Amino acid sequence: MTRSSHPKKEIEAAIRHAEEEGWRVEVGGGHAWGKIYCPYNDDECRCGEFCIASVWSTPRSPGSHARALRRVVDKCSTHKRRSETEPED
Repeated sequence: MTRSSHPKKEIEAAIRHAEEEGWRVEVGGGHAWGKIYCPYNDDECRCGEFCIASVWSTPRSPGSHARALRRVVDKCSTHKRRSETEPED
């Protein structure tokens, strides 16, 4: 089943980036449009603090919120550690 698109194109692009990196997206729940979940859910990954990020439906600045979502995905310490240990082709 496909998820609904976010109404702000910058945030939708950030959500797609998260999906490409393996993050799970769940739409709905409370005041947020949805949430993104880290694929590793590792206790060492920033003490589990950043393994979930809320995606707001109407942020004050869609561009800033999109950058923040990308930052959470790109700075995942478990993903970085696993990427560094994988042998290159």
